[in-house]
Amino acid sequence: MGAGGRTSIPPKAKRPETNILRRVPHSKPPFTLGEVKKAIPPHCFNRSVLRSFSYIVYDLVISSLLYYVATTYIHLLPSPLSFLAWPLYWICQGCVLTGVWVVAHECGHHAFSDYQWLDDTVGLILHSALLVPYFSWKHSHRRHHSNTASMERDEVFVPKPKSEIGWYAKYLNNPPGRIFNILTTLTLGWPLYLMFNVSGRKYDRFACHYDPYGPIYSKRERAQIFLSDAGNLAVGLALYKLAAAKGLTWVLSVYGVPLLIVNGFLVLITWLQHTHPALPHYDSSEWDWFRGALATVDRDYGILNKVFHNITDTHVAHHLFSTMPHYHAMEATKAIRPILGEYYQFDGTPLVKAIWRETKECVYVEADDGGQKGVFWYNNKL
Repeated sequence: MGAGGRTSIPPKAKRPETNILRRVPHSKPPFTLGEVKKAIPPHCFNRSVLRSFSYIVYDLVISSLLYYVATTYIHLLPSPLSFLAWPLYWICQGCVLTGVWVVAHECGHHAFSDYQWLDDTVGLILHSALLVPYFSWKHSHRRHHSNTASMERDEVFVPKPKSEIGWYAKYLNNPPGRIFNILTTLTLGWPLYLMFNVSGRKYDRFACHYDPYGPIYSKRERAQIFLSDAGNLAVGLALYKLAAAKGLTWVLSVYGVPLLIVNGFLVLITWLQHTHPALPHYDSSEWDWFRGALATVDRDYGILNKVFHNITDTHVAHHLFSTMPHYHAMEATKAIRPILGEYYQFDGTPLVKAIWRETKECVYVEADDGGQKGVFWYNNKL
């Protein structure tokens, strides 16, 4: 989804379940990052201000139309239909605003334009509107890209070794417990990560994305963290005044519930990109940036791939070349797959099935007995 079109590639072939779960190689690749980059057409690295803005305009027009239809017509419907219409609005609006979130994510990677000040201005506005502390997230997310799949230094969805999982894990390792884990992760995962660094790396003291003096950030980044906090406070104040004028129910119906869906998709997308039985993690004795960047997986969200600007099915290319704009990522993915070979992981498992499988299979990580030291794989035997 988005103005300006997009290069299409043939549908990815479905692989048998056993092949999908077969571990990707963890040894040093027989190719270099430079060789991978040479396979990508040079124009894929070009950033266009007009084209990037066209996606914002496209998404915001659709979001505005959904808002207009919901606030103008839903209250006119008879009760049974209105109760169905609101959830439909929430889902559609949440999906479209997730696309807006993705464009702001591009800004954080300097993939929106050739001008850093423009990227940061657009990113701050869009993310603040979605109650995201833009610079706080930008800096921690950059470190995630610098340390992907590192057991010690990765910033998000860092798996725990078996010795560190909580005593309650065995009581949640069943269908009701997995449902509880999924619902908790999708509803509370994002605010818990921002406020308490839940699922993030370990620090020697309390870490919070809103704390300019916290261990996540350097002194040089501190002023931008204050700016992010100010952006969120400004939007929070605007929402408070809107609730005072329109009512809390109106604000929650028009904005609050779609935002919960945005947050849920954000957590889901990130979690599934980095959690898979076939993907390795590394400790400091074995980790290097290239293998860490390859330890991620492209997924298929169906029509939502387009709505989410293909952040879902081009994530491997994104981790290798994060300043590449999203509208070239599909073409780049097609170009690098033959070179990556077995190091490229795509999983077309239906979304609900994938969520359940990963919740069941990926409980903790451990090294294989007699296997490569410093390389960790997911397991679930408690």
